[in-house]
Formats: sequence, C-alpha cells, structure tokens
Amino acid sequence: MMEMTNTFDSFPYKAIRVEQDGPVLRVALDPPAQDSSLTVAALDDLVSLLNSLHDRPDIRVLVLSAVGDDFCLGADRDEFQAALAQDPAGGAMRRIVDKAYRVCDALENSHAVTIARLHGKVVGAGLALASFCDLRAGADTCRFRMPEIALGLPPAWGGAMGRLVAEGGSARIRELMLTCEPFDAGTAHRLGLLHKVAPVEELDAAVDAWVRPLVRRAPEALTLTKRMLAGYARADRTADVALLDAHLLTAQLSQGRAAARR
Repeated sequence: MMEMTNTFDSFPYKAIRVEQDGPVLRVALDPPAQDSSLTVAALDDLVSLLNSLHDRPDIRVLVLSAVGDDFCLGADRDEFQAALAQDPAGGAMRRIVDKAYRVCDALENSHAVTIARLHGKVVGAGLALASFCDLRAGADTCRFRMPEIALGLPPAWGGAMGRLVAEGGSARIRELMLTCEPFDAGTAHRLGLLHKVAPVEELDAAVDAWVRPLVRRAPEALTLTKRMLAGYARADRTADVALLDAHLLTAQLSQGRAAARR
C-alpha cells in the first residue's frame, strides 16, 4: 500500500487551521482579523485544501468548524467594495464569487464525508458554506440569518440558493430569504438545515458520534453513496443557475456604486 504523507501541515494556510487525526481532517475557519467574516484568504485556503484531497483517499471525514465566538458572519463586504474599486468592470469581484462556487462545489463532491460543526452566529455566506456539508450539527445557542436582501444584494453566493431550497424546502427558505428573519437552532433542525442540535459543551461529542462509525465504513461504499445522494439532490436543482452568481452579485454591487456616485 502506498504510504500517505501529511501534506496539510506543510502548506502555509492564512485563514484556516488544519489538523489531521488519522482518516479525519479537522478544518477551522480562522480569519486573521478575528471578525468571523469569510475572506478571500479563507476561500483560497479552502480551495487549495479541498483540491488536495483528490490525492488523499486516506482522508475519510472532514469536519469544518470555526475559531472564535461565531462560526461565520458572512462574506467580507469590504473586500467586495475593494474589488470593485480596483476593477470597476467587475472582473475581480466575479473571481471572488467564483471562488465561493468552487469551494461549495468541492465540499459537495469531495469523496470525504463533510461535517459542519456550527456555533454562535451562522450568517449569509456562512450558512451557504455549511449547507454544502453532508452533515450539520449545531449548538442549541446558534442563530442563523440570510440577510442579503436587507443589504440590497441578491442571495448569490456559492450557488447556495438551490442547495438551501433542496435541503430546507422552498416555502420556508423563500420566507427566510425574503424577510431576512433570524432563526434559531430549533427552527434550523425542523427545516433540515441542522441534523443534530446539542448544548455547546456537548457539540464535539455529537460530531464524534458521527465520525466514529463513518471511519469504520468501507471507503468505496461511503463515497459511492455520498455521490448517489448528491446526484438525487441535484435532480431537484435542474434549473440551477449557480454559475451566474458571480455575475448577478457583481452587477448589483456595481449598480449600487454607480448610484452612490450620482
């Protein structure tokens, strides 16, 4: 059998922490600014990490969590504005949102089973990111929100609209997107956006209760089942326009900048 080397320790990640525990890879969002926003640096790190998994069949489970008081407060809108200032034609902005799509697509299609460990606030892009994980456990104190419309933006990040509708149901997701109402862990569990809810001090144990049996399963059966499930889920997203997200969000932000200059 070919020996696998731990390549994760040697890569200079800027906005995530990575720890390998045998077949389990634990990845924590760790933004340098400590403001729990999802930065371009974090997207770059996640793209690099997830791409590297193609050569690491020994990694069976990936647990995604975050450092700090909140899982994620959404995308870094200051970076959006800076990208548009640098490139008013929108090319730089589209590249940022395309990276988000690549991260979410990689999470959904990775051979490893992905688990989101959620605590604190899970907002906007943070909820989108978590939704692409196969399993999601949240602290009972979690608070969720999809604030994009309240910010004057379309919910166009990572192709999440189709995923959220498939996972949580079109009627309730429509309500929560249009009203931007915050909702709690109990509501997220009823919708199917959380599979487990636990007190924050028991959250790691709840995640580990999934991890232990998953690493004992036959690798090929696990990967095949994950991909079959993803295929059936995508059957509900036949009109998926996720690849247009970068253009939609860039156009809306550019329009807002133009209006502000008038």
